[in-house]
Amino acid sequence: MHSGGAAAIVDYISESKGNARLPGIMTLGYISAFDDSLAMAVIVSKGIAPLKDALISEPEDHLKAAAAWALGQIGRHSPDHAKFLAEADVPSRLLAVYMLPESSKDLKDKAKKALKNIIQMCTHLPALEPLLQLAPNNILQYVCAQFAKVLPQNLEAKRTFVQSGGFQKIQEIQAEPGSKLREYIDEINSHYPPDVVNYYSPNYADNLLKRLEEYHAE
Repeated sequence: MHSGGAAAIVDYISESKGNARLPGIMTLGYISAFDDSLAMAVIVSKGIAPLKDALISEPEDHLKAAAAWALGQIGRHSPDHAKFLAEADVPSRLLAVYMLPESSKDLKDKAKKALKNIIQMCTHLPALEPLLQLAPNNILQYVCAQFAKVLPQNLEAKRTFVQSGGFQKIQEIQAEPGSKLREYIDEINSHYPPDVVNYYSPNYADNLLKRLEEYHAE
């Protein structure tokens, strides 16, 4: 596979459409599942783009599901593998397929598993931020877990997270008390000064106005 076999399969699924693509998609998934160096060979052979195209463009759910599975096999090995997928906007595409009401159960399951595989390996946080806007709480749990894991070790990432608006998005998430999601949000907040957390919380402006009214009422 290192001597160009992956590239030949990538060419095949790039040039074919419909069910003819399925054996190639499955082969890339099995190659990528085998070990991290073979998964990287698929990436280097530009295998992400045709798999992503199948996920987006193929009308049949079983083909989309196969592509989602293969992408998840590529992304599950290391932060480097996950970063290539994240920079190609694969997580957002998997999320879109997962959230589509007409997607089959199998497609939803495979998209969710692939998304989880990629998110749990991704340490390139800017690539995960779009998911904060769109993902339901069961997916946000994995996203926030990554932020909670990576942010404490990286001062620059902590600063960027505030400047990009991601930190404010975290404050706006409606998480059940006692849930894992709530735990991860609280953990993220614990690495910032309380006044920064208050400033970005949704009710900060209301509280400020209330205090102003109380001050004038005295």
